Amino acid sequence: MNLDEEVRRRCQLARAAARRLGPRDTAAKNAALVAVADALVANAGRVLEANRADVQEARARGTRDAVVDRLALDEARVAAVADAVREIAALPDPVGETISDETRPNGLRVRRVRAPLGVIAMIYESRPNVTVEASALALKAGNAIVLRGGSEAHRSNVTLADIVRGAIAGAGLPEDAVQVLPFTDRDAVRALVSQSELVDLAIPRGGEALIRFVTDNARVPVVQHYKGVCHLFVDAGADLAQATSIVHNAKLSRPAVCNALECLLVDASDAPRVLPTLLTALAEGGCELRGCERTRELFPAAKAAVDEDFGQEFGDPILAVRVVDGLDGALAHVERYGSGHTEAILTPDPDHAARWRREVDAACVVVNASTRFHDGGQLGLGAEIGIATSRLHWRGPMGLESLTTMKWIVDGDGQVRR
Repeated sequence: MNLDEEVRRRCQLARAAARRLGPRDTAAKNAALVAVADALVANAGRVLEANRADVQEARARGTRDAVVDRLALDEARVAAVADAVREIAALPDPVGETISDETRPNGLRVRRVRAPLGVIAMIYESRPNVTVEASALALKAGNAIVLRGGSEAHRSNVTLADIVRGAIAGAGLPEDAVQVLPFTDRDAVRALVSQSELVDLAIPRGGEALIRFVTDNARVPVVQHYKGVCHLFVDAGADLAQATSIVHNAKLSRPAVCNALECLLVDASDAPRVLPTLLTALAEGGCELRGCERTRELFPAAKAAVDEDFGQEFGDPILAVRVVDGLDGALAHVERYGSGHTEAILTPDPDHAARWRREVDAACVVVNASTRFHDGGQLGLGAEIGIATSRLHWRGPMGLESLTTMKWIVDGDGQVRR
């Protein structure tokens, strides 16, 4: 089949489905999502069989363990995906929500209400759960979705999408509202993000090279889900036990995720007290440490860091460590190396906390807690389609509200403009 023609055909099917899906009421959408969750549980064996083949092939190619972890599914993970779909069904429906309502002096009633975006292109790598969760979020917000997953998860993605399509069709929604492209190469991405007449928003979620490719080739609006170079600054006087617990959680609970800690900053005035304990705990947990000169003076077991280690999203149990001169040094480091994802401070000083909140430019700013809380579910949004680091039209976890636009509704009784 011709790639460009097939991609366009799939987008046309999605556009037609979006027109039918948009007016459906909340009850119909929720019933379809519950049917999806039930179907996932009932067909878990199919999903795991397809996923095993993907994982075996990935291991045979020498894929890193952290990437395999993102790819792999088991019964618990499939059940968790089903639970996430049920949670989405239980969330308030944003479509039709009134944003503002006023009556003008001439008697016109003017309202702004939320409305579906239309067709969303989701381009992602590794994580097959995205196939289901992105579809469920799009459907709840009244949108069709065209999915282009990575080659490493193609069997899993196709199987999951087939289950979703069958479930929503059985519940009376258009199955073409969920499309998985049969192509996994970059030409498919280029073709998809050039469908300016059919696709309303592209959401790339993956490695830096993928994000740049989408941005460079898109003829449709793009919300970037860029790399997560997350910092944590341990300020002078921070509680050491608390800092040890938070840093360990931020780095080692799931090193491959985008909200994992990638660089630890420590105030020079308190580094002799703080660093040895923190870094010993990390090293004992299996973390490779790459430190600046001042770090290695206090913890010689750390490897010597090079400049490329700062601003790096390792996606592995590897951590860059730098001793900085106070809050100003930490802010300067974050400004230079941060990716705008998640930036955290551990401090007993309320003035320093206030400056961090005010001066750090990131999608999420955290005070005295782990970076791992920058997550849609943890922040009360339910499942998320990803975490946007760009500024328009959304920033941070993308839940249901982020998948809507607005429309103006004007009601009159014969008024004319004079």
